[in-house]
Amino acid sequence: MTEADLKSALADYQRKTLEQIRSIIPSREPRKYLYNLISEYSSRGGKGFRPSLCIATCRAFGGTLRESISSAAALELFHNAFLIHDDIEDGSYFRRTKAALHRDYGVPIAINVGDAMNVLSIKPLMENLKKIGPELTYSVFSEVEHMVRQSVEGQAIELGWRRDNETELSDSDYFRMTMKKTCWYTCIHPMRIGAIIGTGGKVNPDIFNRFGYFMGIAFQIQDDLLNLKADKEQYGKEVGGDILEGKRTLILIHLLRNCSGNDKRFIRDFLLEDREDHTVEDGYRIMELMLKYESMEYSRKVAKTLAGASLKEFYRLFSHLPESKDKHLLRSIILYMINRDY
Repeated sequence: MTEADLKSALADYQRKTLEQIRSIIPSREPRKYLYNLISEYSSRGGKGFRPSLCIATCRAFGGTLRESISSAAALELFHNAFLIHDDIEDGSYFRRTKAALHRDYGVPIAINVGDAMNVLSIKPLMENLKKIGPELTYSVFSEVEHMVRQSVEGQAIELGWRRDNETELSDSDYFRMTMKKTCWYTCIHPMRIGAIIGTGGKVNPDIFNRFGYFMGIAFQIQDDLLNLKADKEQYGKEVGGDILEGKRTLILIHLLRNCSGNDKRFIRDFLLEDREDHTVEDGYRIMELMLKYESMEYSRKVAKTLAGASLKEFYRLFSHLPESKDKHLLRSIILYMINRDY
C-alpha cells in the first residue's frame, strides 16, 4: 500500500468516525461554548490512527464497519478530550495547526468541553448493545475502563516528574510512563477492541499487548523527535514545545544522563522555571545540547529497534489471517506511525 493509499484509507475511516461523532452531538443549547466547540474540535483533523486501528483490526478478523464504528467513535472522543486537558496541563499553545482550545476560549470552557467529550463517549458505547450484543458490549466497556485508567496514571507520573523536577530518570522509567500514557490508548486497546468485536469475543486480547507496547513506544519516541524538527503547519503542534514544557522525553532523559558541569546545571535550572518563563532561545540551547550529546540519534536507534520488534509481532499475530485491504492497512499504519517524517 502506497503512502497516498494509506492516507486515503485513514481519511476514509476518520471521516466515517467523525460522522458517527456528529450524529451523537446534541443539537440543543448551549451551542456556542459547548456543542459547537465539540464539533469544531473533532473536525480539526488528526491522522485517525486510533479509530482506524480499531476498525481495521475488527474487519481483518472478520467483523464489519457497522459493528466497530461506535467503539471507534468512543475512542476518538476520549482521545480528543485527553488532548484538550493535556494542552491545559502542559501550557501548550497549538494543537492540529490551530491554537489550543484553552488559548482561544479560556481554561474553564476548555475543561468543560473536554469533560463533555468524555461524557458523550459513553453514548456510542451504549449503542453497541444493539450492534454487538450485551456480552461484547460489556467486554468493550471493560477495555475502555482499563484504557482510561492507565492513561490518567501515566499522565500523573509525567506531571509528577515535572512538579518534582525529576532529573535522574532511566529509559525504563520512560518506557513505564509511555506504556501507561501512550501504548494502551493509542495502540493496544484499539486493536484489542477491534479483535474482540471481529471474533465475537473468541480472541484472547492479551496477545496484542507486546505488539502494542513496542509500536506505542516507537510511535511516542518518533513523535518526540518530530516535535524538535517539524514545521507547525505539518506537525500540528508547537515545534519545540516539549522542551519548553519540560517534558521528560527519552531525548531529554538521555541528555540529562550524559551531560555534566555547566550544561547539566543549565538544564536543571531551566526545568525549574515555569513554562511561561521559558524563552525560545533557551529552547534552542537545549536542542543544541541534544545534538552535542547525540541524544536525538540515540532515541532514533531505540525507536528503530522497537519498530522492528513491533513489525515482527505483527506478522506473528496477523500472518494466519486471509489477505485483505484491512490487513494491509494495519501493516501500513504500523510502518507509517513509526517511520513518519511529515
